[in-house]
Amino acid sequence: MSKVVRSIVITGNGTNCEMEMAHACRMAGSDVVDIVHISELLCGEKRLDDYHFLNLPGGFLDGDDLGAAKAGANRILHASVRKDSEKLREQFDRFIRDGKLVLGVCNGFQLMVKLGILPNFGDKPFVQSVTLTHNDSGRFEDRWARLKVNPASPCVFTKNLPGLYYPVRHGEGKLVVDGEQTLERLYRENLIALQYSDDRCKEPVMTYPENPNGSVDAIAGLCDPTGRLFGLMPHPEAFLHRTNHPRWTREELPEEGQGVALFRNAVDFIRSGAF
Repeated sequence: MSKVVRSIVITGNGTNCEMEMAHACRMAGSDVVDIVHISELLCGEKRLDDYHFLNLPGGFLDGDDLGAAKAGANRILHASVRKDSEKLREQFDRFIRDGKLVLGVCNGFQLMVKLGILPNFGDKPFVQSVTLTHNDSGRFEDRWARLKVNPASPCVFTKNLPGLYYPVRHGEGKLVVDGEQTLERLYRENLIALQYSDDRCKEPVMTYPENPNGSVDAIAGLCDPTGRLFGLMPHPEAFLHRTNHPRWTREELPEEGQGVALFRNAVDFIRSGAF
């Protein structure tokens, strides 16, 4: 019997893309998809242990005070669950150690980075080594971007996907690292899963607006060494149907948008019992 896939989408405190992300999980074949407010986790009414696939959607956590998702990261790191007195961080840590999947999009990616679970080299869990800061343009960027997929990456979500075309919507999307050693390790372990690219999705670019934020080495998405934790600034959940595409009235496009494939890879991986 194939494994029942249970997905959780966290919302609250400024998150605003939870409905689209939950719909993407359903389209990808997840058997159970629950949208859960962060307060339900903190009260102990819901537990991460009951799920296989954790989704951290985009939005503006706590108004992005202290920097994008920083306050949200501090809440997870330090808040206690009321019913059993464990730190919420302990549930996140157990979820990751159990080999389950985590996806963070936009503000969710910022949250994963500031929690220190991406890129998470394995030797220093919950220690931050990269960050996402203000776009070079100095303004909020709302546009579509082409993405080069790294075929050598261990990323479960991007496996066998060609170049991608997703929208970006962010003011703090520029990825920077804490030093050359970190950047070298990202390349050595193939943790750079996506890069902003030219119009053929073949070569990374640093020029604006193809690279909408000025990220170092055009990095648009990172995974951890297991490939099971993945975060990206572009929004796959915003391209689930051809009518989401900016040229849908002028081009012949498949009915299903490119964003679904990323979620389907995750659901198929879980259903296979690979962890």
